[in-house]
Amino acid sequence: MKVLITGGAGFVGSHLSERLLDDGHEVAVLDNLSTGSIANVDRLKGRDGFTYVIDSVTNEALLAELIDRNDVVFHLAAAVGVKLIVEQPVHTIETNVHGTEVVLRTANKKKKLVVIASTSEVYGKSTAVPFREDADLTLGPSIKHRWAYACSKLIDEFLALAYWKERKLPVIVVRLFNTVGPRQTGQYGMVLPTFVRQALAGQPITVFGDGTQSRSFTYVGDVVEGLVRLLAEPRAVGEVFNIGNTGEVSIAELARKVKAMTGSSSEIQFIPYDQAYEAGFEDMPRRVPDITKIRNFVGYEPSLALDEIITRVIDHMRTS
Repeated sequence: MKVLITGGAGFVGSHLSERLLDDGHEVAVLDNLSTGSIANVDRLKGRDGFTYVIDSVTNEALLAELIDRNDVVFHLAAAVGVKLIVEQPVHTIETNVHGTEVVLRTANKKKKLVVIASTSEVYGKSTAVPFREDADLTLGPSIKHRWAYACSKLIDEFLALAYWKERKLPVIVVRLFNTVGPRQTGQYGMVLPTFVRQALAGQPITVFGDGTQSRSFTYVGDVVEGLVRLLAEPRAVGEVFNIGNTGEVSIAELARKVKAMTGSSSEIQFIPYDQAYEAGFEDMPRRVPDITKIRNFVGYEPSLALDEIITRVIDHMRTS
């Protein structure tokens, strides 16, 4: 199979590229390196079946050519990270919505399967935890820029499913929950690599808010496994799936774990949201997936628990 991955030089995209190549597929990566890094795919250069292009999904002529050459599109290109979203809401909305629009419109010409990467952020302030794919979504007000990312990705979902319903373009939507692992950067606000980097450097481990907010962290290899399995399941077309891990931890407890597991002398420092991001910043108190649906469709089960994930991130940062 020939696979195009937009955002393929990003964290998840580079791991997915490696897995697909290992499985014998051909992989073409398209990335403008706005949040990805060419270093993420350095190890893939020279491998049979791997190509990459540094450009944007909004280059419609190039995208059309790439889609024509490939059988499937994984659309992972997006503006990501809370810090980037708060600081650049226009860029966030335009990148996510317009980029997805171009991918879907172009793929529709040849009816190529598109896997759209969405996010657990779309559940917003819902208190119906664990989150189910068919549950109501509760976003904050439009005057809070923090919700721009969730809104843009939700539009992506609606548009993808509209293409399936109205034009029979095969699509699969996946909502990723806090994916972590080697090669992830904390540059745009990702919490685990930030904590590990701070702990290894002996810097204060900075917890935003009071630390009671909880998350579930999923190893990138498990996310990739879920994506690969869905790709091979015809019943997945036209559906939305959570991909995550049901283990839950508070951010304060995560900071304590990282400190202990690195043997760091760093202090844990709590920073109010208003100072970390912007005045009136709102956060999701809990973010935990219900993975019943993807389990029933493809037998997905996360393989790594949190302590092993943290260990792998620490080992990677120590050696890179």
